[in-house]
Amino acid sequence: MDFGRVIGTVVCTTRVRSWAGQRLLLVQGTDTQRQGVGRPFVAIDLVSAAPGQWVFTVRAREAAAALPDPDNPTDAAIVGLVDAVREQPLGPRGGRTA
Repeated sequence: MDFGRVIGTVVCTTRVRSWAGQRLLLVQGTDTQRQGVGRPFVAIDLVSAAPGQWVFTVRAREAAAALPDPDNPTDAAIVGLVDAVREQPLGPRGGRTA
């Protein structure tokens, strides 16, 4: 999963059938500090995100699997809304510290 911020809406006159009833939003990838990363991309909105909201996105096969019809051409999907992030350092074996 990756973080992103919704920066716009995408309007299409024609869509593939598996996207019927789904909104397409323009997302700018971000890091955990909400700083922009990479180029903006289009994602299917599965959680009713609004412009300006911080979201979780999945890409590639995970995005297509998030829709009812898994045989669809989806490259990115918004699957969650982010309220807050708390980072913790990993312990010596990759686990959490006490």
